[in-house]
Amino acid sequence: MASDWQLFLQQQGAVLQDGIVQHYTAPSAELTATQHDTVLSDLGQFGVLRASGEEVQTFLQNLLSNDIREVSPARAQFSSLNSPKGRVLATLLIWRDGDDYLLQLPRALCEPIRKKLGMYVLRAKVKISDASDEVVSLGLSGPRAEELLRPLCGELPRQALDVTAAAQASVIRLGENRFQINTTAAQAMNLWSSLARDAQAVGSICWDWLNIRAGIPVVLPQTQEQFVAQMVNLDLIAAVNFKKGCYPGQEIVARMQYLGKLKRRMYLAHIDSSELAQPGDELFSAEMEGQASGMVVNSTPAPGGGCDMLAVVQTASHETQSVHWKSLQGAALQFSALPYPIPQN
Repeated sequence: MASDWQLFLQQQGAVLQDGIVQHYTAPSAELTATQHDTVLSDLGQFGVLRASGEEVQTFLQNLLSNDIREVSPARAQFSSLNSPKGRVLATLLIWRDGDDYLLQLPRALCEPIRKKLGMYVLRAKVKISDASDEVVSLGLSGPRAEELLRPLCGELPRQALDVTAAAQASVIRLGENRFQINTTAAQAMNLWSSLARDAQAVGSICWDWLNIRAGIPVVLPQTQEQFVAQMVNLDLIAAVNFKKGCYPGQEIVARMQYLGKLKRRMYLAHIDSSELAQPGDELFSAEMEGQASGMVVNSTPAPGGGCDMLAVVQTASHETQSVHWKSLQGAALQFSALPYPIPQN
């Protein structure tokens, strides 16, 4: 995150830790506002890798789970980078910046994934650089999001993952009332000042909560290589293309889709606990006889108390057993419906 941008956010009342906005006022009040009102968030918990060069499209096509050829100035996509064993190393949101591709992922993974991608470059005419200090992303969500954004950015994208260009910015629609604005630090200050007149500024946890409620998994350092793509529903959010050519882990992902029986899926859940569940925490159910039956993918405090999470769980346990956090004596998961259907095996 650019230092000028950090300073600007602090002047707006932001409390930062490691460059990430924690909150502006009381975190619980910000979560309540996120649930009901229109909120504005800096997305500094994410970084951006820039992939450029004459052969960049072919390079990314050979490495990522989705069809990079479908990314255009008018269309973004979710995707993933997987290990040769089909385990997810990073979840990505990808959009175009001219001829370049911008890959958004957790800031903590930017340097490891930049190095990983760099190992594949060899003689290809491709450059992978960390653009996290060049690109500022803002999140706007809530019932007045479109109303507030349209005068500043003009025509807005109509469908999820559609992109429109504005002056020195691009806007990605993430949901019915949820947008991501990608711009420069200087332009972000102007946009923030305009939007914050009518939208409440909230910390990064609030945007993470919206991702959880939308069923969008974010693989973090604690959960790298823990899941095959389908376990975290990447197939259900159109982050996997089963018709494209080979990429690392493709054979395993395809076999799971067409030949295997998927035993684990990601679900939305809540636990009543004053302690916050952490990514990578294990989950247990009686039928597994002491072995973990699942794992927490993402978790945040929930409006009203406790915490909401995305959890990968044995489908059999989800359907017939009580699932508990950390041990059979731990808090029981209370499952809710995701905004997309989970197929029945």
